[in-house]
Amino acid sequence: MRVLVLNSGSSSIKYQFFDTTERTALAKGVVERIGMSSAVLSHKRFDGDEIKVVGEILDHNIAIEYVMGVMLSKNHGVISDKKDIEAVGHRVVHGGETFSESVLINDNVIKVLQDNIELAPLHNPPNIKGITAVGRTLPGTPQCAVFDTAFHSAMPPKAFLYGIPYELYKKHKIRRYGFHGTSHFYVANRAAEIIGKDIKKLKIITAHLGNGCSMAAVKNGVSVDTTMGFTPLEGLLMGTRSGDLDPSLILYIMGKEGLSLHEANTLLNKHSGLIGISGESSDMREILKAMKEGNKRAGYAFDLFCYRIKKYLGSYASAMGGLDAFVFTGGIGENSDDVRKAVCEDLEFLGIELDEAKNKAHDNTISSDNSRVKVLRIPTNEELVIALDTEKIVENSMVKA
Repeated sequence: MRVLVLNSGSSSIKYQFFDTTERTALAKGVVERIGMSSAVLSHKRFDGDEIKVVGEILDHNIAIEYVMGVMLSKNHGVISDKKDIEAVGHRVVHGGETFSESVLINDNVIKVLQDNIELAPLHNPPNIKGITAVGRTLPGTPQCAVFDTAFHSAMPPKAFLYGIPYELYKKHKIRRYGFHGTSHFYVANRAAEIIGKDIKKLKIITAHLGNGCSMAAVKNGVSVDTTMGFTPLEGLLMGTRSGDLDPSLILYIMGKEGLSLHEANTLLNKHSGLIGISGESSDMREILKAMKEGNKRAGYAFDLFCYRIKKYLGSYASAMGGLDAFVFTGGIGENSDDVRKAVCEDLEFLGIELDEAKNKAHDNTISSDNSRVKVLRIPTNEELVIALDTEKIVENSMVKA
């Protein structure tokens, strides 16, 4: 099946066009600066052909029309007719407690997504705009929603409940949801393939480390805990997000600095994390460069980043009663041998021994031959997961029809 995968943001749309039979991307691209006269569409075909188009792309509807235009282009396209797109899969951030798996999109699904906007005010609205735009441009083409939260929906109450009055959970659905689900699902299953064992018999910890960071405890193929919570702010230190902190701290800061709720939210999500501590950058590459040049604050940022990962690694291994594999993924996890080394240092008691040469070479398996726990570096492929889920759902709907 030929599936177009979309990730719609407030001012951008990322896309990939897959042949699911071959599990290959035929084309990919991004529309940036939506809402501006100088918006840019960057498109790359599987054979390396590339093109950039600058234009006035004022909304998501026009953005999708631009994507269709380049996809149909005689010189740069990969389809001859819109009907060559057999289905569209959307990355949707929040499914709340309603959706525990990917679904075929209909009016009822869109209503539920709208009802969940208060749980993901920055993400669900543009996700809905992308769905609506595709409906106008590709009428009749089946669309599926693949949720960031779905993989974590099987967490037990002891993992997803907070220590607040239970009535608040029942009334407002305040609980741990978790995010990056498609990434954790993909790399956990790839780890099982690489190890050559049934995932239902493995205890795996996955670490998705990028500008946003999260970890998941995957026991017997099921996510039983994850670091992100009610929002993506909780858990690990991230590029611009604070991660875990004392809840009363923000109240104290708001009082001292006279911050509004909006300003406090911006402080924690946009000006904290690596950039807040280092004062240099939210980019780990620049943090490492500054640290090696003697910048103490950059060193603090690096140490805290790795220490948080190490703490969760130990706690999740304890929670699962053991550990078979630990997986690094995401931009930092895949590319920074310094981070991987610092995280795995002194963890021999847990069965983790890194092979320094393999780690520096960015091999898939970076643990030593004597390591009881397999340490893996696996590039994530969330878009492929979305495409394959979409194919399955559409085919099942055809059988039922």
